Amino acid sequence: MCRMLIITLIICLWLLPASLVRAEFQAGAATSNITPELGHAIIGGFVPFPSRHVHDELHARCLVVDDGATRLALVVCDLLGIDRIVSEEARELIATRHGIPREQVLISATHTHSASSALGKDSRVLNQTADEYQRFVARRIADGVARAINNLRPAELAFGAVEAPEHVFNRRWHMREGTVPVNPFNGTDQVKMNPPAGSENLTDPAGPTDPVVSFLSLRDLEGYPIAVYAAYSLHYVGGVGNGDISADYYAVFCEHLKELLADDARPKSLPPFVAMLANGTSGDINNINFRQPRGRKLPYEQIRYVGEDVAGKVHSSLGDLKYQRELKLAAAYREPEVGLRRPTPEQLAWAEQTLADGKKNDRDLSYIYAQRTLQMAAYPETTTVPVHLLRIGDVSIGTMPFEVFCETGLDFKSRSPFQHAFMVELAHGYYGYLPTPRHHKLGGYETWLGTCRVQPETSEKLLETLLEMAAELQKQP
Repeated sequence: MCRMLIITLIICLWLLPASLVRAEFQAGAATSNITPELGHAIIGGFVPFPSRHVHDELHARCLVVDDGATRLALVVCDLLGIDRIVSEEARELIATRHGIPREQVLISATHTHSASSALGKDSRVLNQTADEYQRFVARRIADGVARAINNLRPAELAFGAVEAPEHVFNRRWHMREGTVPVNPFNGTDQVKMNPPAGSENLTDPAGPTDPVVSFLSLRDLEGYPIAVYAAYSLHYVGGVGNGDISADYYAVFCEHLKELLADDARPKSLPPFVAMLANGTSGDINNINFRQPRGRKLPYEQIRYVGEDVAGKVHSSLGDLKYQRELKLAAAYREPEVGLRRPTPEQLAWAEQTLADGKKNDRDLSYIYAQRTLQMAAYPETTTVPVHLLRIGDVSIGTMPFEVFCETGLDFKSRSPFQHAFMVELAHGYYGYLPTPRHHKLGGYETWLGTCRVQPETSEKLLETLLEMAAELQKQP
């Protein structure tokens, strides 16, 4: 009788719809070193220069979550950006070797300005073939995801958010009439990026900031932390040693949070805790208070201050979170077509004459942008760009492969149908800046031809695409 009852129960469970039979939620995390050899060019400024020292190693920080039906991987790389080909090769390796579909793997860059380039020979050239370092990064990303899979264990997850407004400032400013400098094209903008701090000519910032650090906290069923995946809309901090490779404040955040969560009672057999800090939407945000400029700092002093403070704020909120063990995971991935900007005949004539005149020095912006203008003349009229959205329980994470303006991220948060939402920029590629149409009209560095490659309406088109994707995933049972 007892045997028959057990058999009947097993058959009944087998016949239940899959949606009613919830597997246990699991999570695993790992890091993978992506530090290049010394001598590779450090990028971030207009004139790259070779690295001479490694202050702190660069990593691909990897998180894998699994609800029993869907497995997602989230990767944050300590790089200025990644060319699309790096994401393509890494996701192909992960799909082939580890069975996670390409559209369920999110790979983004932090935008540290003190790393060597994973953008290839020239980030403004479309459809490149991978170089040696790019292939190395792709393999290390795949290795990190494999290790995170190996570390999977039963887990629970919570969403959290804290504010850190004192570190973020809009870097685009309106100035008194006649005081905005002439741009490299011999034209006039309405706003100035990074104006003289403390100048009496400053009037108002041209946009808002987003002070919120949004994050996912994951721990095992014994309460030991597995990972924190966070996003903060701060471009980078800077102030590193000359010729140093560094992951900037992103790594300080990660290491300090790990220190704050250190627990002598944690079993030695458990994999290490992994903190991850992705870049939110910071295309027009930096760490400079233009109203009240700070004094000179020692190398890494400001980086440590910002990273440790943000980590401390996240840590102080962890005890108030509500964790869940039953979560639905899903992903949506599209490649919408967008219009590329092309120089006008007048702009081409200016570029050709500027190059013919020769460069005045290595930082001659007119010469640099004349080169970029001619490059963009060879662009096709359109291209496709990867747009990605993940659902993790009641959280949606939207991504774009640009340096996205803060306003777009705030719009996504307010309009997403999910209870919690935030954006991560520089995912699956690097296509330059993404100003909103309003900012295109104001001009400034981020809108210049050669800095911004896409048509003025692109930010709105991609935001609507993300919101459509979010609505589709939100409706899924």
